[in-house]
Amino acid sequence: MVAKSWWVYMVQTQGDRLYTGITTDPARRFKEHCDGGKLGAKFFRTDPASAMVFVEPQPDRSAASKREFALKKLTRKQKMELIPVNSIVL
Repeated sequence: MVAKSWWVYMVQTQGDRLYTGITTDPARRFKEHCDGGKLGAKFFRTDPASAMVFVEPQPDRSAASKREFALKKLTRKQKMELIPVNSIVL
């Protein structure tokens, strides 16, 4: 059995807010957030997703969840410092 790759990601909204999450497929997850509906996060219903600006690989789901939790505790300024200038990953 092949182990899944896990990723922590941040999506920037059209209103310039940041959303942090985890997934096994960043491209699919970004599309789900953009498409709305049941698969996308409720967060994007009032402020649509604009760009995936940060993606970081993790060895497993546990590590991804811990990193997500740590990122969510950062200030906006600290999160923005993690994002490369003019980056759009997807």
